[in-house]
Amino acid sequence: MNTMMLYGFVVAVGAVVGSFLNVCIHRIPKQQSIVWPASHCPVCGTAIAPYDNIPVVSYFLLRGRCRHCSGRISLQYPAVEAANALGYGLILWRFGLGWPALVYAALFSALLVVAVIDLEHQIIPNVVTLPGIPLGLLCASTILPVGFPNSVIGGLLGGGLLWGLAWASPYLFGKEGMGGGDIKLLTMIGAFLGWKPTLLTILIGAVVGSAVGLTMMALKLLRRNQYVPFGPFLALGAMTSLFFHEAIWAWYLGFFGLDK
Repeated sequence: MNTMMLYGFVVAVGAVVGSFLNVCIHRIPKQQSIVWPASHCPVCGTAIAPYDNIPVVSYFLLRGRCRHCSGRISLQYPAVEAANALGYGLILWRFGLGWPALVYAALFSALLVVAVIDLEHQIIPNVVTLPGIPLGLLCASTILPVGFPNSVIGGLLGGGLLWGLAWASPYLFGKEGMGGGDIKLLTMIGAFLGWKPTLLTILIGAVVGSAVGLTMMALKLLRRNQYVPFGPFLALGAMTSLFFHEAIWAWYLGFFGLDK
């Protein structure tokens, strides 16, 4: 299989998996089965035929509407499929074909599900993060170039820092800080990535989250006391750390002259 065919295959698999992720995003907050029943229109409930369930393509062929009831289908569906397809392509580019790439693809999909659910419902589902913590430890110990000690430190550091912030927030700021879902999410990220990428994840998440929040308040799209989900920013930080943490750390040390 030549390079172009390989990338095409991996991107197509990512889009198909993205279609399943949409099912997870829609059903997990409702505590519904992600296996049964089959995909159906969220408006009229009619089962979606295979030829109307082609990732990304079917949405535009049907102009974003159900074939049966003409109900509008959210743009979120092709967006998630395209994002997962792009993520899988980037993982292949960065890590090549192998078991680590497969693990990172699963992590990418899990973070995508968490980010969208947190944006929509302000919850981070335990069904994703709690199994992800031991899975991250196992993969870091056997498949990934992380190692068990680094994985344990990453999980404890990530979860511990957010737990400490959550504990201190009522005393320092007069209100609650991080939620339990954020703590478990960062513990999972730390288990997969190790301690250095976890620190970078927190930094990126905090900087981008603050910038977005302040911008939205300046545009009067967000009130000062309104909650901004942190999960999507942690997911963004984790993916940035996964791909670029070595280059970012090298730049950081060089900028402060610490690489000598």
